[in-house]
Amino acid sequence: MHELGIVFHIVDMVEELGRDHDLGSVAKVNLRLGEVSGVIPDYLQDCWRWAADRSELLHGCELVIEPVNAITVCNSCGRTYPTVEFGKICPHCTSPDTVLLQGNEMELDSIEVPEDEPA
Repeated sequence: MHELGIVFHIVDMVEELGRDHDLGSVAKVNLRLGEVSGVIPDYLQDCWRWAADRSELLHGCELVIEPVNAITVCNSCGRTYPTVEFGKICPHCTSPDTVLLQGNEMELDSIEVPEDEPA
């Protein structure tokens, strides 16, 4: 389960941001997760709950995962299509000369602090 290692990395990044900005707590972490990233959102949430509650800064913090659809572009015809539905072969011209445009990312999008947190 590589999700736990990913969560540890996210926790480290957010804790560093917290130190840099003198934060006492973080209410929410917003993450963009690609459809074909290989990361299972449910496992990520389970690992998050376990790890976040062991961090003073992140105790009770919510992890919000925004899914990013996988989109592929065909280099032969120039059209895009949903990757998961059609795979590597372009459904428009049947060319295998395709490239994934989006859907493999995992990005820390933003963090939110409680409203009562001093600025």
